[in-house]
Amino acid sequence: MTETSEFMIGDRVRVKSIPPYVKTAEPMPMMRPSNVIHLGEEGIVIDRRPGGFWGVRFSRGMFLMDSQFIEAAE
Repeated sequence: MTETSEFMIGDRVRVKSIPPYVKTAEPMPMMRPSNVIHLGEEGIVIDRRPGGFWGVRFSRGMFLMDSQFIEAAE
């Protein structure tokens, strides 16, 4: 059974595993190396994107994160 995470806009989330790369959440997205975010870093969910992606604002910018790489911060 696959676990899916649903977040609400404004929720704090934490990076639970590092993706091989991250995509910026800009009108013209760009691929960035995964070292722009860190394991355990917290961010705020800004919006929901198609394909199971979330727009999350971290200290170094806003990135599209797949649900499998983030979890709710408590």
